Amino acid sequence: MVHFHGGGWRVGARSSLGPTIEALGLSPIQRLVDAGFVVASADYRLSSVANYPAQLLDAKAAVRWLRAHAADYQVDPDRIYAWGDSAGGHLASLVGLTTGSNKYRGQRGDAAEWAGISDRVAAVAAWYPPTDLLRMGEQRLPNAVANADDPGSREALLLGAQPAEAPDKSAAASPLTYAGSHAPPFLLVHGTSDRYVPPSQSTSLAAALKAEGGDVELLLIEGADHMWQLPGQDIAAAVQATEATVDFFNRQARKSLTSG
Repeated sequence: MVHFHGGGWRVGARSSLGPTIEALGLSPIQRLVDAGFVVASADYRLSSVANYPAQLLDAKAAVRWLRAHAADYQVDPDRIYAWGDSAGGHLASLVGLTTGSNKYRGQRGDAAEWAGISDRVAAVAAWYPPTDLLRMGEQRLPNAVANADDPGSREALLLGAQPAEAPDKSAAASPLTYAGSHAPPFLLVHGTSDRYVPPSQSTSLAAALKAEGGDVELLLIEGADHMWQLPGQDIAAAVQATEATVDFFNRQARKSLTSG
């Protein structure tokens, strides 16, 4: 499992799923480890350092690195999965949908030695991911506290331009653009009350993948805000999302063994 952290592409680090989830006293990464998965959580260049596609190039490099070192960590190179939350869910989705793309074969530092190794992932789980940067603003909930169309928004910082003023850049950075029959199995999990990333971002990608005959599961958690926040520090949404993710990857792992 390669995990990509959230933080609006501006902040965050591989060591954490963010203070909100940590405050709930949960560790989804540990839950996956307990279920038998090796979890490699990867950093990537933030938008203060570089604009897109640097983040995707780093995410793909992480997958290649893990595959190149699979024997060192007793990892099955045919069963490497991508999982991410928020901005990390965006990157996990892009990794799954742009496998093998010549457009994203950039190299970074010592990555050259394994640039020829596949960046393929066998399945993707994305929690509340941005998937269509051009439409995020119009899809926001009435009580939204973040608007992709605002000057200096997270999305604008990622692109280096306002999404509406750079539709080509917005499309290139949107997982929805790459939805097709080539997609690996997907699990999309989103709260219906997400004030940061509209739930329509997940429903739109799920519909596009399904229209292409893709294997996609969509879980909408009623009343949950971004980072699984519920009134009174209720952990129910976070537990539901975590258990659904573990179940999804367990099923994918078993399916791979059976088909192999």
